[in-house]
Amino acid sequence: MFDSTCQADKPIRVGYVVKRYPRYSETFIVNEILAHEAVGLPIEIFSVRPPVDTHFQDIISQVRAPVHYLPTNLSKSSDFWQLIGDASKRHSFLASRLSKVIGHNPAVVTAAIAMADQATKTGITHFHAHFATSAADIAWLASQLTEIPFTLTAHAKDIFHEDVDHAALVQKLQAAHATITVSDFNVDFLQQNFGDAADRVERIYNGLNLNHFPFSSPRNREPVVLAVGRLVEKKGFDVLIDACSILAERNVSFRTCIIGDGPLMPDLRRHAETSMPDNQIEFLGPQRQEVVKTALRGAAVFAAPCVEGSDGNRDGLPTVLLESMAIGTPCVSTPVTGIPEAIMNDETGLLVPQRDPTKLADALQRLLRDGELRVRLAEAARQHIERNFDIHRNTAKQRRLFGSSIHDSPHAADRLVSAGVA
Repeated sequence: MFDSTCQADKPIRVGYVVKRYPRYSETFIVNEILAHEAVGLPIEIFSVRPPVDTHFQDIISQVRAPVHYLPTNLSKSSDFWQLIGDASKRHSFLASRLSKVIGHNPAVVTAAIAMADQATKTGITHFHAHFATSAADIAWLASQLTEIPFTLTAHAKDIFHEDVDHAALVQKLQAAHATITVSDFNVDFLQQNFGDAADRVERIYNGLNLNHFPFSSPRNREPVVLAVGRLVEKKGFDVLIDACSILAERNVSFRTCIIGDGPLMPDLRRHAETSMPDNQIEFLGPQRQEVVKTALRGAAVFAAPCVEGSDGNRDGLPTVLLESMAIGTPCVSTPVTGIPEAIMNDETGLLVPQRDPTKLADALQRLLRDGELRVRLAEAARQHIERNFDIHRNTAKQRRLFGSSIHDSPHAADRLVSAGVA
C-alpha cells in the first residue's frame, strides 16, 4: 500500500524526532504523520519531553505510530552507564562509535543512545527531526552512532531567534542528508546567513488535508473578526486590539474573538479592557480543532497581524492562516517571513504593514463591509491552497527525500531484515 510513486527502490521506516509530543500548537506535525501513514509509511515517534498541554487536537487519536519518550536526565550516573552497556550488548557497533559523543551535552547523548538502541531494534532507516534545536541535535548524534541518515525541518524560532547557535546550526545543516524548510523566505534566509552549509535546503510547505477543510462562501457572515494563536509577542495581538479600538471609534459594527493561550494573556486582557470597555473582544482560551473550524466558518475576517519580535522571533507560515484560506474566510495579515507566499495582497487576502493598527483597521473594515470582496479573495485563496498546500502532495516530496537518503545508508536493508520488518 506504500506510495510506489514516491519511494526509493528500497523500503524505508522513519523515526520522527520532536521536542515534545503531542503538542496542541503543532498540528502540522500530526497532519504530516497522518499523511505518511495514509500511504503505508511505517513511522515511530521519538519525543524528547512528555506533553504538558491540557488540551489536544482530536486528530492525534488517529496517529498509529508508537511513541517513545527519550530519557534525558538520568538521576544516577550508574543509570547512564547501564544505558550504554545494555545498548552496546545488543548492538556491538555502538560501542565502537561512542567516541563520537565526546563533548556533547550529556542529556543529548543520553537521548541519542536510547534512540539509537530503539531504532536499531525496530529497523528504522531514516530519522526526521522537526525544528533545528534539541530534536535535530539528537537525530544528528544518533545518526553518527548508527549511520542512519537524517533530515530536519527548520521552521521559525529555531533559525530566527537571537539565541540560535550559529556554529551548531551550520554543523547540523552540513550533516543532514537534506534540510526542509517551510517557505521560500526561509530558504533565502538560511542561504544568506549560512552560506554553503545551506546548499541542501529545500522548501516544502506545510500542508493541509483539504478533505477536512471544505470551502464555505463568506458572502453572508456575522461581522466577526477571528484571531487564533499562542498569546505571544510575534502574533501581534496587541496591534489587533489597537485596530479594534480604531474600528469602535469609527462606529463599525463588529466583535472580535481570540482563541489561544499563552504568557501574554493577562496583559492582553488588560489592554482590551482598557481600550474596549464595552467588551467587544472575547478571549476564548485554547479550543479543540473542530471548535476552531466552526469559528473560522462563522467569521467574516481572519486576522493574523504577525510581527517580528524584539528577540528576532517571528512566525514562519501559520497553519491556521492556511486553514482559514482553505475554509473560505478572507484573511488580513502582514508581510512577515513567508506569509506573502500565501497571502498575496488583494489577490488571496489583504496585507498590511506590521505594527500598524490604522492600516490593519482599514483592511478589517473593508472586509467586514464588502461581501463581494470577501468572496473574491476567499475563492482565490482556496485555489492557491489547493495548488500549493495540499498535504498529500507535499508529504510525497518529503518521502522522496527520505527514500533518497537510503542510498547513504548501506546497512539499511540489513536493519529491516534483522528487525523482522522487511
